[in-house]
Amino acid sequence: MGNRDISTELPRAAVKRESQGCGRNHWGYLGWLLSVSLLTACSQEEMLQKFASPEEQAVAKKYIDQLRSRDFSEIEKAADPGIASPALERTLSEMAALIPSDPPLSVKLVGAHRFSSTTAGTTVDLVFEYQFQDRFVVANVATKTIGGVMTIVGLHVKPESESLESQNRFTWAGKSVLQYGVSVAAVVAALFTLCVLVVCIRTKMKRRKWLWILFILFGFGKLSVNWATGQWGITVLAVQLFSASSHADFFGPWIISVSLPVGSILFLRLRQTLRVEE
Repeated sequence: MGNRDISTELPRAAVKRESQGCGRNHWGYLGWLLSVSLLTACSQEEMLQKFASPEEQAVAKKYIDQLRSRDFSEIEKAADPGIASPALERTLSEMAALIPSDPPLSVKLVGAHRFSSTTAGTTVDLVFEYQFQDRFVVANVATKTIGGVMTIVGLHVKPESESLESQNRFTWAGKSVLQYGVSVAAVVAALFTLCVLVVCIRTKMKRRKWLWILFILFGFGKLSVNWATGQWGITVLAVQLFSASSHADFFGPWIISVSLPVGSILFLRLRQTLRVEE
């Protein structure tokens, strides 16, 4: 069964972070980067619960259940003018056809986004993963509340053959040359930056050592690769601490990024002219 993706919605946010021996454990350093990211996230589900109250989750799941049961009346009544149209019922029927009518084996909150402003009200965008006997279904409900009146501004349904957590788990197997290359480059750039930083700190300089330390700490530009899909992108106007990073959004894929350690390279080239002769 090929994956289909049907939605009716307004534009929404993507359900889108030395000296001798300094290079002895490149892969271990990448593992350290990933571990730090995981520790700061704690439990993904626990963190997501802070973005959406039980009441907001109950409302979103109610609309998904009505979609599953082909009961569109409340959905159409709550539809925001931006998505309400004569074709809405047909679109809802197409989405409902992607969701099994049997009760789900499990329901998990896998995405949450909240935006509030005095003029636009509060928009809550929740994504749930439903596990059924033969498939997973990722369902999104976005609601907007202004002046105490709540409307639906987005619905999105996509069947999946496996869970998001399984799709996006970090593994070394089956990756492309680009993915391996960016991960190795990220480790090398981070270790190179650390090495040069140590050298800079230990170098007696004429003046403004702290400016050089700051310059060395950050890399410029960014080449990023999606570890799950292999998609890549370049950001020219970007800075990264230690010229490397790895992060994953809630239940999303790991993104490995590397920057050019311009400050480290320049410092090594100019070190002899910057140091104080002993």
